[in-house]
Amino acid sequence: MERSEQAKTLFLSGNNCAQSVLLSFAEDLKISKELALKISAGFGGGMGKMQQTCGAVTGAIMVLGLLKGEHVNNNDELKSETCSSVIELSRQFTASFQTTSCRELTGCDLNSQEGAEKFKEDGVMENVCAACVEEAVRIVESMTR
Repeated sequence: MERSEQAKTLFLSGNNCAQSVLLSFAEDLKISKELALKISAGFGGGMGKMQQTCGAVTGAIMVLGLLKGEHVNNNDELKSETCSSVIELSRQFTASFQTTSCRELTGCDLNSQEGAEKFKEDGVMENVCAACVEEAVRIVESMTR
């Protein structure tokens, strides 16, 4: 099974979008699944269900940070490389979905009764969010080959 499909399966089985992305890379990152789940727990639903930056994107940013991030203090070259990677991730994700905003991607307010009903009735989780998870993983993979 491809990593993007694995992430989608993790998402559809109950993990949030950020967890699903980070968890799909946990073994390669040499972090435990438990730690991956804890680190990314608050990022689902656009960061704490505030519907800001898509959790699939924030999960992908976590992966990029763990792969490319600064591991020594004040390393400007690593900071710059990491920031460039995040910008490229955002550019590619936006090219696919026109936005990185959870609220815009889902088209509903997840914190209202009406929005929650629309989310379920329209199959947003299966049709939109799962695709975002898959694409975020694909982008990170393409950037780290």
